[in-house]
Amino acid sequence: MLTLKAEIRNTKTKPAAIRKAGKVPAVFYGKRQASTPISIRQVDFLKVWHEAGESSVVTLDIPGGTKESLIHDVDLDPVTGAPRHADFYVFEKGHKVEVALPIEFEGVSSAIKDLGGALVKVLHEIKVEAMPKDLPHNITIDISPLINFGDQILAKDLKLPAGVELKEKSEEVVATVAAPREEKEEEAAPIDLSAIEVEKKGKEEAPAGEIEEQKPEQLT
Repeated sequence: MLTLKAEIRNTKTKPAAIRKAGKVPAVFYGKRQASTPISIRQVDFLKVWHEAGESSVVTLDIPGGTKESLIHDVDLDPVTGAPRHADFYVFEKGHKVEVALPIEFEGVSSAIKDLGGALVKVLHEIKVEAMPKDLPHNITIDISPLINFGDQILAKDLKLPAGVELKEKSEEVVATVAAPREEKEEEAAPIDLSAIEVEKKGKEEAPAGEIEEQKPEQLT
């Protein structure tokens, strides 16, 4: 279980001052939990966040006890990428939680390796429900059953860990294989030689009227 030590935050203290002190302003809340402002050391938060993501249980160690939670949202600085604020969702003990777990694809598909097909990832995360202690960090999917173009892996085909229940529609497509695109060679447009010849003749030959008008000027 991942644990983060947190302090109750004074809302009168400006967030910029908290960040300057090397901490991340945060808040935790839940269905039966009032919103409570806290602060966490940035170094500790980054370490746990990178490991837990938004799908693994994080225990908040606060004065007076602990709270089991999920990292619900993280606001990042658009320039530095550093976390500016974090939300923790506290769930009720003894109750299941519904989360979207990230999907990781593994294995080798003969439709891709041998036939040159492309893996189309329709879903990148899958909704499941489980007790907090049973939540995996992600769901791994083997793509080796994809043998021919058009083969699909559906949500109902996933092998979920014990205690984890699928909350997506069973017929939802998770991944499929697309046939490679055929590149057509562009045909060069034929050159109209007659148009070029006419254009040249127009430049070389002057109308008879123009020649006659120029003759008197040349004799003077």
